[in-house]
Amino acid sequence: MLANSSALAAGRRHSVGRRWDGTVLAVGHDAAAECRVERWEDVVAVAAGNVHAATNTGRSHTVGLRSDGTVLATGWNGDGQCDVAGWRGVTAVAAGWRRTLGLLANGRVLAVGRSSEGQCDVQSWREMVALSCGDWHSVGVRSDGSALAVGNNRRRQCAVEGWRDLAAVSAGYLHTVGLRTDGRAVATGDRATGACEVDTWQDVVALGAGSYHTVGVTASGRVLAVGDNSNGQCEVGDWRDIVAVAAGSTHTLGLRANGTVVTAGNNADRQCEVDDWSGVQLA
Repeated sequence: MLANSSALAAGRRHSVGRRWDGTVLAVGHDAAAECRVERWEDVVAVAAGNVHAATNTGRSHTVGLRSDGTVLATGWNGDGQCDVAGWRGVTAVAAGWRRTLGLLANGRVLAVGRSSEGQCDVQSWREMVALSCGDWHSVGVRSDGSALAVGNNRRRQCAVEGWRDLAAVSAGYLHTVGLRTDGRAVATGDRATGACEVDTWQDVVALGAGSYHTVGVTASGRVLAVGDNSNGQCEVGDWRDIVAVAAGSTHTLGLRANGTVVTAGNNADRQCEVDDWSGVQLA
């Protein structure tokens, strides 16, 4: 069974978790109000806008999908990425840098926010079952297991046309990873950091792409990680009983089966201070 990682989300400088009762937890950078989720209720999935680490980045937003198919958003809205109040019938959400995507029950996709690189050009997508946002590109899985991608392709992060038998995808800064139904992983994009070195992975049930690293959960609850480790974001080898992961720009979150969360990586904005979290649960 492939795990749904919608209970956790990691942004550039903040972390988000969805609890069993539909409430939401958030820690980290809050200058743009991206952590102001304390009044959210009936949430079944969360997403966090992410962006690669750079001196001119940091503001982000947080998105929550409610059980009735409506969507909540808080945080930076400079490009209208939080303008989701009118959305209805949404079954999944994804958040990237300056944009938000919503998957409708009929397999079509909604998009708001920055589209300068074509990352919101999803109007023609049909029969979609999963979505993910990178910094400047968007990726989705179709019901037949194939993938679609739009946006910046300067490092071939959108070169997914040959992928088949997919169950999930995750988009990072300049790379994209896909999880196949047989538990193997595929990757495309910038190979300089090692974030695409997933060819040997097996028995993977969930994965996440950060800015320069990739993490995956195995069926046994262990966690794999490749790519940049300059902030310790790949130091997950001793994690156990993990059911879901989320990769931020320079930090990683892991959800334990008991509802607690473990972290690794950059904690400069307190985005890893989740020791008191409990009851975080997959929808």
